[in-house]
Amino acid sequence: MAKARKKKKARIGFIGAGWWASANHLPILARRDDVELAAVCRLGKTELQQVQEHFHIPYGTEDFRKMLDEVELDGVVVTTPHTVHYEPARACLEQGLHVMCEKPFCTRAEEARDLVRIAAEKNLHLLVPLGWNYKPFFQEAKRRVQSGVLGSIQFLTCHMASPIRDLLTGAPFPTDDVGGQASKTLFTPAASTWADPKVAGGGYGHSQLSHSTGMLCGLTGLRAAEVYARMAAPGSRVELYDAIIATFEGGAIGSVSGAGTVPISQRFQVDIRIWGSDGMLLLDFERTRMEIIRHDGKSEALKLEVKDGDYSCEGPPNNFADLILGKDTVNGSPGEASMRSVEILDAAYRSAVSGKPEKV
Repeated sequence: MAKARKKKKARIGFIGAGWWASANHLPILARRDDVELAAVCRLGKTELQQVQEHFHIPYGTEDFRKMLDEVELDGVVVTTPHTVHYEPARACLEQGLHVMCEKPFCTRAEEARDLVRIAAEKNLHLLVPLGWNYKPFFQEAKRRVQSGVLGSIQFLTCHMASPIRDLLTGAPFPTDDVGGQASKTLFTPAASTWADPKVAGGGYGHSQLSHSTGMLCGLTGLRAAEVYARMAAPGSRVELYDAIIATFEGGAIGSVSGAGTVPISQRFQVDIRIWGSDGMLLLDFERTRMEIIRHDGKSEALKLEVKDGDYSCEGPPNNFADLILGKDTVNGSPGEASMRSVEILDAAYRSAVSGKPEKV
């Protein structure tokens, strides 16, 4: 990616402006003097007006193509429901605009590959907001793994569990400060976006494992070749539990697991462990640990506090604006890694239906 020419202001539009966009991305970007929130597109005239008035956005429409035709923009944030990321993201890239697309990046592998291809061909930034990617100890782990400290990667486990049972079952989402991410926002999560399989395309895999597998793929550079999965949805229309076995290009194997029923009073669990020919990496965001243990005894561990692993998502929108403005040259959560995550999850959902291993 070539370094962007420095601009005085990044003109950013939004396609989709519901719960998470209004709770996180819009407020963060609105606080910046070097960002102009130029346009917003979302369904519902009343809700659209609320977003425009709250964030002082001059242009609003329910038709994203009209927005792209009528407003001069530098970049667009796509936060539509999971299964409809592809079309607006592709339209923005084709028009030469940088894109930040919410996770799950896409729900179909061929769509994710197409977006990554277009962004590369047009020399555009494509970012998927995975907040944990911006934690300093994750960035250090990535540097160390990519420097070859583990040798060749041979086996891995990637586990994530979250307090989101209500979200995935369509129950009223908690708005308290204990696990209630919907507090003090314009909108609460739409049940259909998360709990309706026709809109969500799936459950815990798309909504949460898109985080952990995106991190895994960015950390290791691995790409899955074949996936076998089992999923369970007790009391839910979308799955709450995922058990996935993956074979990666180059021969490494591993497991990816997920559970959406952590009690609301508990922390998110993200635990990635990687074994290589020279040693292993332990990366834990619940108890907050980054440790490398090598066969030659040259081991290391970062000194961390538990709060260092808390989830926050300020990094991605700020990184996106800085990339547009030419202030940053490194994309902290690039589309390429999330594309590889989509490949895993797409194959996993197909495998859960077929009962057989599925090729990526």
